[in-house]
Amino acid sequence: MTTIDVVLGDITTENVDAIVTAANESLLGGGGVDGAIHRAAGRRLAEAGGKIGPCPPGEAMATPAFDLDPPVRHVIHTVGPVWEGGRYGEAGVLASCYRRCLAVADELGAGSVAFPAIATGVYGFPPEQAARIAVTTLRSTPTEVSRIRLIAFDAETLDLLRTALAA
Repeated sequence: MTTIDVVLGDITTENVDAIVTAANESLLGGGGVDGAIHRAAGRRLAEAGGKIGPCPPGEAMATPAFDLDPPVRHVIHTVGPVWEGGRYGEAGVLASCYRRCLAVADELGAGSVAFPAIATGVYGFPPEQAARIAVTTLRSTPTEVSRIRLIAFDAETLDLLRTALAA
């Protein structure tokens, strides 16, 4: 059975097998959580991303974690949807991000995965809706991952994720 925890923290310091980054399509690094992960993992992460990218929205791809501290062995890159008012299938693309990340984690044999709040930063996805989609999708997706950690970057996101988890 998979357990889901919600915590406030820095995803780069999580004690998990794999961390998810909310990437851009190039997988070369960006701002926000993606930038933080790239800084922590070192320049080889962008080099590895460049070799496997581009990654379309809703998909996921993995690279080694490079300079991230063990036990983190993998970075799973996923590209969320840019919010355009909800009329262009953004919710389905966001749900696909979570499903595909779990599928990639299963392929890697990762027993534990940390997720950020995908697409809620510069991509503009409404945080409350994103939290519901994240929790609903992670709960309903079959996986071998035994421990999922949802990492909030601020108190508002923490509250939204906790509310979604309690529903």
